[in-house]
Amino acid sequence: MNLALYLEQAANAEPQRPALGHGARPICTYGEMAGRVARFAGALRAMGLIPGDRVAIASKNCTDYVELLYAIWHAGLAAVPANAKLHGAELGYILEQSGARVCFASDDVASALAPHAPPSLERMIAVGGAEHGKLLAADAIPLTACSGDDLAWLFYTSGTTGRPKGAMLTHKVLAAASSAYASEVDTVAPGDPVLHAAPMSHGSGLYIMAHVMNRGVNVVPESGGFEPEEIFALLRAWPRTSMFAAPTMVKRLVECPAECPNENIRTVVYGGAPMYVEDAIRALDRLGPRLAQIYGQGESPMTITVLTKAEIANRDHPRWRERLGSAGRPYACVDVAVTDEDDRPLPAGADGEILVRGDTVMAGYWRNAEASAAALRGGWLHTGDVGVFDADGYLTLKDRSKDLIISGGSNIYPREVEEVLLRHPRVREVSVIGRPDREWGEAVVAYVVGDAPVAELDALCLASIARFKRPKDYVFVDALPKNNYGKVLKTELRTMDGARPSRQNVQATRLRP
Repeated sequence: MNLALYLEQAANAEPQRPALGHGARPICTYGEMAGRVARFAGALRAMGLIPGDRVAIASKNCTDYVELLYAIWHAGLAAVPANAKLHGAELGYILEQSGARVCFASDDVASALAPHAPPSLERMIAVGGAEHGKLLAADAIPLTACSGDDLAWLFYTSGTTGRPKGAMLTHKVLAAASSAYASEVDTVAPGDPVLHAAPMSHGSGLYIMAHVMNRGVNVVPESGGFEPEEIFALLRAWPRTSMFAAPTMVKRLVECPAECPNENIRTVVYGGAPMYVEDAIRALDRLGPRLAQIYGQGESPMTITVLTKAEIANRDHPRWRERLGSAGRPYACVDVAVTDEDDRPLPAGADGEILVRGDTVMAGYWRNAEASAAALRGGWLHTGDVGVFDADGYLTLKDRSKDLIISGGSNIYPREVEEVLLRHPRVREVSVIGRPDREWGEAVVAYVVGDAPVAELDALCLASIARFKRPKDYVFVDALPKNNYGKVLKTELRTMDGARPSRQNVQATRLRP
């Protein structure tokens, strides 16, 4: 079972159907793409690569990205997509840890990576460059037979708490995840476009396969990234477009003053971090009933829970706001449990660690037996996320277990406090952390982007949540530290907070205990 088989099937069924789009125009049909992929695969094997070898891609979004992935699979190799925004040293670590023998890199990435390239890397090829183009002159090779358990994609975690780990995603895992997406999140018909504005090395790239399986069109903006005005313009050229967007990207779409042709949006799938309820409502008002939420990890890509478009849009449901704050219900293809410290299932209403098992779960971490055993103990993926099921089976994410605040012996989940603070119209972003405190163990501290009066924020909290949960300190900042995927780096916030000499300055106001 080779993922590249779906490309061959599409080319045989409809060779003239557009497969790739760049900007507003289609540039390649399925027949043309399948032929190019078979020749690229032949070139890779001619380099001496053998089935199972790893080939890295460190490139900004481009249509070549899609062809490279399928050429790697066609040749029986494993892809190692790496975030092109990483530092050269970080990329060097991924290449070394994965043992990649060949790397396709954008020109700017290649220059940053060169001083950090490990000895195991035999060849670096510029994406879209002259050497890349010459690979098309190679002889095409037949599709390499693969087992469903063969490695297809080494998905490197974002590494916010240490060195990134390579989640081993097999052909079976990615096929199952893609089928589940098309079945439960976003029905894909032949010709339906998916717009890759988020990095194809991670979030957006996982949607490539579902669209090839169903003969859709993979479209890359000319900018290669996310520009709201460009996205709205491309929607006019590509009716029934879907796209994946992190919550920060959705927020930028909502705030963009340009006219949005909502009727041309099929689905905006958001994930990668929780969407605050107030932000989700604003997005629904701006974009219409076209939002779907997925909760997954690199270790179970796209597929732990889903909150469907219909559920998000159903304002008449008596528990609509509550459900909007959830991550939805488990996919049909996985088992999801909330457990205590001994992995025992907890009843609805009790919070614990979220565990997942099913065909979409990784095979383990590459060359890291200890971490694999810990993450997959008992046959379940231990996500490290804390959540709670309600009586109807909707899962609400609390926080990462490491972000839990324990103050005076009571557990406080930052997201609960953040949701309340974001109700204030003059709060644009907020992140809540725990600060070491001699009396309470930890004190709740809110880092706020905005200019809301502290007294109003305090009153809002005291009217909405238990008194012990409200922040003892508000720190106003221009921006929150984030990684390349838009996730707020609470670890960095805690470091910043600890480095403040008096833990107080003209931007911060301390409240009474």
